[in-house]
Parts: sequence; C-alpha cells; structure tokens
Amino acid sequence: MSSADLALANLTHPAILAFVLGIVAVLVRSDLHIPSGAAKLLSSYLLLAIGLKGGAALTEASPSELVAPIAVTLALGAILPVSAYVILKRWGRFSIADAAGIAAHYGSVSAVTFAAALAFATAVGVGPAPEAFLPALVAVLEIPGILIALAIAHRARQGGNLRSAVTEVLAGSSMLLLLGGIVIGAVAGPTGRELIAPVFVAPFAGVLVLFLLHLGVTAGQRLRDVRKSGPFLVAFAVAMPLVAGSLGAILGTMAGLSVGGAAVFGAMAASASYIAAPAAVEVSLPEANLGHALTASLGVTFPFNLALGIPLYHALATYLG
Repeated sequence: MSSADLALANLTHPAILAFVLGIVAVLVRSDLHIPSGAAKLLSSYLLLAIGLKGGAALTEASPSELVAPIAVTLALGAILPVSAYVILKRWGRFSIADAAGIAAHYGSVSAVTFAAALAFATAVGVGPAPEAFLPALVAVLEIPGILIALAIAHRARQGGNLRSAVTEVLAGSSMLLLLGGIVIGAVAGPTGRELIAPVFVAPFAGVLVLFLLHLGVTAGQRLRDVRKSGPFLVAFAVAMPLVAGSLGAILGTMAGLSVGGAAVFGAMAASASYIAAPAAVEVSLPEANLGHALTASLGVTFPFNLALGIPLYHALATYLG
C-alpha cells in the first residue's frame, strides 16, 4: 500500500471524519458540541479501556519482550522534552516558563492519538497486529517528559513547586485511570476481562468517534489562536512531531516491535499531551502561558498527526521493517 493509499485510508476512518465534522461545526457556527461532563466521561472511558487492554497484554508478554521497548520509551521520555525546550528557548526565544511548559506537553503523550494510531494500524493490517502491550508504554512515556521539562524550569530559575507538579502528575485522573486500568486488566484474569469485554472492548471504536468529534469542536475553536501564535510556534508544532515520530518509528523498529507496533510507537512519540501536561504545568509553572502550549498541541499537532502524521509514521515503519 502506497503512502497516498495510507493517507486516504486514514482520512476516511470514521474517527478522523468525526474530528473534521467537529471543526466544520465551528466554522459554520453550529451549536453542535459535546457537554463537558460527557466529554470527561468519554476521555475517562478511553483511558481506562486502554489501560485494561495493556494490563491484559502484560500478563501474556515475557519480560524479555518488554525490556527493549521500555528502554527506548524511557529514552524518548528524556530526549523529547530536552530537545523541545532547547529549540523553544534558543531559537523561539520563549521565556523559561513558556519553553518548559510547551516542552512538557511535547515530552508527554496523547492517549487519543495513540488510540487513533492503533485503530489505523489494525485496520491497514500490514504484517502482524501491533503488540498488545503498547498501552503500557503509553503510561511509561506520559510521566518522564512532563517531569523532566518542569525540572529544567525549576533548575533554571531556582524556584517553582516541583513537588506539587510531581504529585499532580501521579495523582491526576488520566494517570490514575491508565495505571489503574493496567493493574485491573492484569489482576482480573481472563474470566474477569471477559465479563467487562462487552463494555470496554466492542464499544471502544464508537466512543473514540464521539470523543474525536468533541476534540474537533475544541480544535476548531482554537483556529483563531493558531493565527495569533506566530509562525515559529506553528512551524514547531509541525516539525517537532515529524522528527519525534520518525525517531519513534526508528527506535521502535530497533527495539523489535512489529511494523504496526513501530508505527504506533512513532505516533506516540509524535503526539503532545493536552490532558495531563496542562494540569501539571498549571501547578508548577503558573506564570507559563498555557494558551501557547494548548494551541500548538491541540490546535496544530493533534490535527496534523490525525491527517498526515500517522500514515507517514506507518510508511516509515513499513520501510524500516
């Protein structure tokens, strides 16, 4: 399947079309929206379902299968926030707080981008299915990037409440749902997982469509902010995922992941957090402009990955594989 065919397959996926519908709704000034309470429920469902799947896979994977993927995940968790901070501080001339705040978002991971990439890789069906333990790597990648970026800012200015930020990340709802789901999925066993499969397995794709509709509306509302953010930040929000996603696909392949697994791993590396990172940055760096980070991560990087990034990382993983 050519890169053009991959891109077309991705753009015609129901979840991506729902995201586009959300943007269109904003552009035509429709009153279409997902209530905030329902959106929170949808995101909680996705995180818990991803965790449950990862926990089940961990019980079936041998330790030797996990060592290399976890090692490259931790390496990315250090490389990405440091690189992002240096670029934003030196060439973007952002303040310490703003550079670190944006770097925290790009050092972490978007669980929704992961879910979309996993759905795409599964639907394309090139080679073996992506490794079932990949959701566990989402949890491994989410924490270090945020903490390292905040630690950089803490050291640079010799201030800030880093301990509160650590607590915020570890006790935040997204991390608890993801890690809690992994534990439940591992402990429940096949019988327990079979009981909840009708709720957490079959409906997953439909819930993802609904949540991406909500994110489409949210991204559409930030289109005006994208124009105000300046060309450097917009360029960064496109270039950073391209470089990070390519690096992720390369490292995933080197770690022994399948073509689909390396592609999803690339999408993980290319994604930017917009749930856990904003909460942590708000606590540790209250002077940081969250508008910059959210506009870049949700207004530019997220749509870019959904439309073009995911098939590009899959094409690279296919070439490397």
